[in-house]
Amino acid sequence: MKILVCITNVPDTTSKISFTDNNTKFNTTGVQFIIGPYDEYALSRAIELKEANGGSVTVLNVGEADTEPTIRKALAIGADDAIRINAFPKDAQFVAAQIVAVAKTENYDLILMGRESIDFNGGLVHGLVAEALGIPSVSPVMKLDIEGNLAKMAREIEGGKEYVEATLPLVAGCQEPIAEWKIPNMRGIMSARTKPLKVVEPTATESLINMLAYELPPAKGACKMIDASTPEKLFELLKNEAKVL
Repeated sequence: MKILVCITNVPDTTSKISFTDNNTKFNTTGVQFIIGPYDEYALSRAIELKEANGGSVTVLNVGEADTEPTIRKALAIGADDAIRINAFPKDAQFVAAQIVAVAKTENYDLILMGRESIDFNGGLVHGLVAEALGIPSVSPVMKLDIEGNLAKMAREIEGGKEYVEATLPLVAGCQEPIAEWKIPNMRGIMSARTKPLKVVEPTATESLINMLAYELPPAKGACKMIDASTPEKLFELLKNEAKVL
């Protein structure tokens, strides 16, 4: 089984976010980057499937040279080889086009990625990739088992779970608890240094989105305390100031 795992290079959730160039660029100074958490679930499940069924796991990242430490971590976790598309991941459509260009030449049985990246939270790439390849897409997948040419999945829906099946090839957007995160051991870290990392130039594609500016969420306002003896004031504030009633 050939599995492709698409990973993102995203700021650690504890990073302090700021912007430069008149709020048009993300300020990377002092920011620690990691594998997208949902992507790491996808990678962990891919390795489990490889161990159970045989085959190979390739990781793919659309990013510039500074993303290679993140890719090497994925190799240390257990991926066999890696591909870096040498381009800044400017939007979901661009990223999807790069994944499709690789997938069309390699005939992967399974393409896994996180349900969404934690920087833009778009959740679009898996659907775009599957549509371009003409194969099924399921997300968010919280359980994935392979039986022959059949994928059996559980996905989260509002108020419960949905159990679905699809034939391979397939694109799945993953989330917990599909697998336990895997921590690279020393052997994995050492072997990652020599595992193949192929760098390819991006496929030309039309950009459909123009990013104008970034904006931080407003700072939290002052907290108003209401005396327990006058609960009616709370309703008055919610109706007249917060306007949520």
